[in-house]
Amino acid sequence: MTDQLPQEPILEPLSRVQILVAMAVTAVILLLVARLWLLFDSVSPLAVDLSISALLIGVGIGLGITVASAIVYRLWSGYRKSADYYLELVLKPLIWFDLIWLGLLPGLSEELLFRGVMLPAIGLNPFGVFISSICFGVLHYSGSQQWAYVIWAAVVGGVLGLSALETGNLLIPIVAHITTNLVSSCMWKVKH
Repeated sequence: MTDQLPQEPILEPLSRVQILVAMAVTAVILLLVARLWLLFDSVSPLAVDLSISALLIGVGIGLGITVASAIVYRLWSGYRKSADYYLELVLKPLIWFDLIWLGLLPGLSEELLFRGVMLPAIGLNPFGVFISSICFGVLHYSGSQQWAYVIWAAVVGGVLGLSALETGNLLIPIVAHITTNLVSSCMWKVKH
C-alpha cells in the first residue's frame, strides 16, 4: 500500500487561440460580475486616480511581488510544482506579444472586481482585504494538486488589497498586477 496522493488528471494542452479566448471570456465575465454587483449594491467602487507616483508605486509593488514569488518558488516545492504546472499550461502556447494580453486582461478585470468592487462592498478594512483575497486565490484554482498556487494567489491578493486599502487608489493594484504578470511571464518564457 502506498501513501501517494492520486495523480491530477493531465489536461490536454490548450492551443494559443484557446488560451487567448479563455482569458478574454474570463475578463468579460469578471467585468460583468463587477457591473452587476454595482447594479444590485449601493457600493461606491474604489477610485482610479492617475498620477506618476501611483504608477511608480504600482510598478514597485509588482516587482516586489515578482521577487517574493521567485523566492517562494525556490523555497517551497509545493508552490514550485503547482506554479510549473499552471504556467506550463497557460504560457507555453503563447507567443511573446500575447504576454501583453496576459498582463492587461487579468490585471484590469480581476482588480476591478476584487479590489475595486468586492473590497469596498465587504468593507475597506482588514476583514474586507482577507475575504476578497481568499476569493481571489480561489479564482486561481486549477485542480486538487494546485492548492499551493491558490494559497500564493491569496497572499498576493492580500498585498494588492492592502495597497488599495492604504492608498484608496485602484490604479496601484492594477499596475502592480499587470507588472507582476508581465515580468513573471517574460521570465518564464526566457527560461523555457
